[in-house]
Amino acid sequence: MVKQRKKPIRTCLGCGEPREKKSLVRIVRTPEGEILVDPTGKKSGRGAYICPKSECLEKARKKRCLERSLECEIPAEIYERLSRGIAEAQSLTLEGGENG
Repeated sequence: MVKQRKKPIRTCLGCGEPREKKSLVRIVRTPEGEILVDPTGKKSGRGAYICPKSECLEKARKKRCLERSLECEIPAEIYERLSRGIAEAQSLTLEGGENG
């Protein structure tokens, strides 16, 4: 009998729903202090996970969840960049879901 590996589960900072890690977008604070979207999920640094929905990013922004999770202040221009990155990641997720 073959053992199946359990898929890693992470919680979205916006809606609070637990989901498979691959279905979420990872936002990372690199050791250099840069904050960016990590589509590979493998960049070095402190990570936080959000559903690939702009609503979840807005909820996390209002509740300051990203600041607490990444342990730093996040300026408005970073949120704008994250919003664009999540939109791109969402389109990649949708394309991958249809083909895979």
